[in-house]
Amino acid sequence: MARFAAGEQVIVRRGNPPGHLRTPWYIRGKHGVVERLCGEFRNPEELAYGRSGEPKRMLYRVRFEQKHVWPDYAGPAGDTIDIELYEHWLDAAR
Repeated sequence: MARFAAGEQVIVRRGNPPGHLRTPWYIRGKHGVVERLCGEFRNPEELAYGRSGEPKRMLYRVRFEQKHVWPDYAGPAGDTIDIELYEHWLDAAR
């Protein structure tokens, strides 16, 4: 069952744990909005080490405003970037 729904505000967890990570460093700690649920998939952070990747984890497409991702962003104010992130990297935004 999905923890978040489309339209919900989330924040990407900070941290730099060791290992193979699929979450870009530049998006950690940033606020975004769930654009859609992509489905449940085996965890690629575990699959990279030959493990089963189970249990499956929900994958979300999260939309971020470019100006909040890149401090010097000079493009149009409405520009966004969408990134697919697994649920264990997301928390509800307060």
